[in-house]
Amino acid sequence: MTNQTSKTRPGQRAEKKGAERPWDEAADSGLRLWVALTRAYLTFARVASSRVDEYGLTIPQFGILEALHHLGPLSLGELAEKLLVTGGNITFVMNRLEEQGLVYRDRSDEDRRVILARLTPRGKELIRGVFPGHADFVGKVVNHLSLEEQEDLRELLKKLGHGMAEREEAGEF
Repeated sequence: MTNQTSKTRPGQRAEKKGAERPWDEAADSGLRLWVALTRAYLTFARVASSRVDEYGLTIPQFGILEALHHLGPLSLGELAEKLLVTGGNITFVMNRLEEQGLVYRDRSDEDRRVILARLTPRGKELIRGVFPGHADFVGKVVNHLSLEEQEDLRELLKKLGHGMAEREEAGEF
């Protein structure tokens, strides 16, 4: 079996390898964006997860503690919405955090049907202790982008997310 490689001469275009691409340039651009977003997200999540592991937490556990720290008591439904997860996942993660003595649940005074998640003193101490270092760490992870680039990217990602949500709600996909 021989190994054939194609070489191009100056001024000659290289042949594209792989499958035919019967879609237009807009679709191709969308696909490239999807791949770039996915790769960036997975890398960011892996880096952040390794740091959160150092606190003895998972990313969902850290997300709950951080939300409760910054926003105060929240219903389980509000937590699920903020963290973009299902109610079942919130229940599972809350169970683990309760076992560690970091959160507790109680009924809302305004509506007894609503269950609120709250930080315990131990949970408050943990998140207060680790969050400043976590914020610094995340700042260092993205500091190869200027502050202006970070803000521009954040605004573009919000625009992308809101646009997709609106179109999904309208039944476009």
